[in-house]
Amino acid sequence: MLDQGGRKVAAFTVEHTAAGFARLVVRLGKLGDTELTPVAIERPDGRLVDALLEAGHPVMPVKPNAIKAWREAEVLSGAKSDPGDAQVIADYLRVRIHRLRPAVPYSGPTKALRTVTRSRGDLVEARVAAVNQLAALLDAHWPGGKAIFASLSSAIALAFLTKYPTAVSAAPLTEARLAAFCTKQSYSGKRPAAVLLTRLRSAPAGTTDPDLCTGVRAAVLAQVSVIKALNTAIKDLDRAIAEKMDTHPDGKIFQSFPRAGTVNAAQILAEWGDARAAFEHPDAIAALAGITPVTKASGKQRGVSFRWACNKRLRQAITTFADNSRHASPWAADIYDRARASGKDHPHATRILARAWVRIIWRCWQNNTTYDPALHGNARHSTEQQLAA
Repeated sequence: MLDQGGRKVAAFTVEHTAAGFARLVVRLGKLGDTELTPVAIERPDGRLVDALLEAGHPVMPVKPNAIKAWREAEVLSGAKSDPGDAQVIADYLRVRIHRLRPAVPYSGPTKALRTVTRSRGDLVEARVAAVNQLAALLDAHWPGGKAIFASLSSAIALAFLTKYPTAVSAAPLTEARLAAFCTKQSYSGKRPAAVLLTRLRSAPAGTTDPDLCTGVRAAVLAQVSVIKALNTAIKDLDRAIAEKMDTHPDGKIFQSFPRAGTVNAAQILAEWGDARAAFEHPDAIAALAGITPVTKASGKQRGVSFRWACNKRLRQAITTFADNSRHASPWAADIYDRARASGKDHPHATRILARAWVRIIWRCWQNNTTYDPALHGNARHSTEQQLAA
């Protein structure tokens, strides 16, 4: 705790427990009015932030990179400790408070939506890792098991590997047996059994050593069970996301955009948030999402580079939507095509389109209106006429 002149008023350690948070709030309350006692912290959310906001303190999230640079300039010896860092952050807040934006608490529905969408994202990443591990296992011991179906995480591929976890177990497989298996599993891949069997037989031969096959069988079945469990958990979260989007006040707005769907729209909304006062201009959202470049100019030199510091979950969500939207919106397709024609690669062109979409989403969000492609097209046509005049 520092006063406005930088003099240390108090210094103490906070236990990361409910009781510790309660004692912190009480102690801060004794040092001054909560509304006039801002707190700087290196993260924008979490239970500690919630406790401080509920107590009435202005909470100022600060960027770790900014604190690191500030510490290197202020602490010439390079010494680093938790108490020292706390004092550096407090001093940074004291000097730079006019440049910091206080955290705005999200509503309960948005917090709930963010929890399930982030959990789903973590599970999807875990599934990708598990599928890659299974693919490596099959490459080493039974390539045919990987080659027969397009996706190892699909229900038909997992059912096949459960029934035929090794090359030896699949050796007696015939076209008729494979066709019967596909029918029983309600296979909808539109590939006849003859084609699937050709894929299986065309792959390099798998392991046939009896002792090794027992190990391969156990390993394949273990990996398959992990992926099945992840698939089930992801589907459960998909249902939870759909339910929360149906009841969220802004759910229909974000779902109204072309090809946004439910899960992708929920991902955007969860990271975008519902604090309208926090974003006075769409450029603030674009910067948060990392879809605007960073310009560095010094003397005669000027450079534009990729924005690394951002909300990466929001960037992934908004660029995924932008890429999908160009297949349903002629306006979006035109922006993307012009960006590619100018020499931009696919990721760059997608970010350009995403930035254009942010302006539209922000306006709909501020006005509490769903997206209407007809109105958007008319407004764009009017703007182009004014520019031409």
